[in-house]
Amino acid sequence: MYIHNLNPVLVNIGFIEIKWYSLAYIFGILIGWWLAKKILAYKSKDLKLTLNSAHFDDLVSYLIIAVILGGRIGYVLFYNLEYYLVNPFSIFKIWEGGMSFHGALIGIIISTIFFANKKNINTFLLLDLIACVSPIGIFFGRIANFINAELYGKPTDLYWSVIFPTIDNIQRHPSQLYEALLEGVLLFIILISIMNKKSIQTGFCSSYFLIFYGIFRIIAEQFREPDIQIGYLFKQLSMGSFLSVIMIFFGIIILIMLNRNVLK
Repeated sequence: MYIHNLNPVLVNIGFIEIKWYSLAYIFGILIGWWLAKKILAYKSKDLKLTLNSAHFDDLVSYLIIAVILGGRIGYVLFYNLEYYLVNPFSIFKIWEGGMSFHGALIGIIISTIFFANKKNINTFLLLDLIACVSPIGIFFGRIANFINAELYGKPTDLYWSVIFPTIDNIQRHPSQLYEALLEGVLLFIILISIMNKKSIQTGFCSSYFLIFYGIFRIIAEQFREPDIQIGYLFKQLSMGSFLSVIMIFFGIIILIMLNRNVLK
């Protein structure tokens, strides 16, 4: 058993406050950006790509905006719409917390489609690169969730349980760490293995991301407390699980269409 005593704030010198959650976003973006360019350089040796390093640099600014806007709008719509309808100005108070992975995902997809059409680049090529490196940011984000003592797990008496004193004195699953391992480490290993295959068809990495992330998220959600304001949908699915089922569905559909050459 571990008693959580981690401070969400790394540095606080009065007018400057640096939080672990902010660093998670920064390092996730920077490392993912660097790795995506390495993958692009590697793949360029074997394929005649219409995408170059400068194009991806331009895309990153779109993605940063997409993550912030999509993540926030997604949280408002999926997780707390009733509250924000009554308190609309609170939508802009991002520093108070409240970001949705699935909302950020939708934002990324929309912004990538827009950018790809603008630059006349294969959309799936961009989405494959993003999908392959996204687990890095997800990993850092889940570690930050653990440090913040948020998105905590259900009660358990397992010896690796954690007590979050800011929540209660109950031993709980460190569900944030489960997600970091599944959605971060394991998902990254799977996707980088797929991406490294020379014969892999464009679009497959994106499809497998949707499928495997959805599966891993549903597994992790079984150990996590549902959102208080929502509870369970259909008496057994958390909102995260419900949205992940939709992810898996679209991942399978896209995979089938790619295999039938309906999408290119």
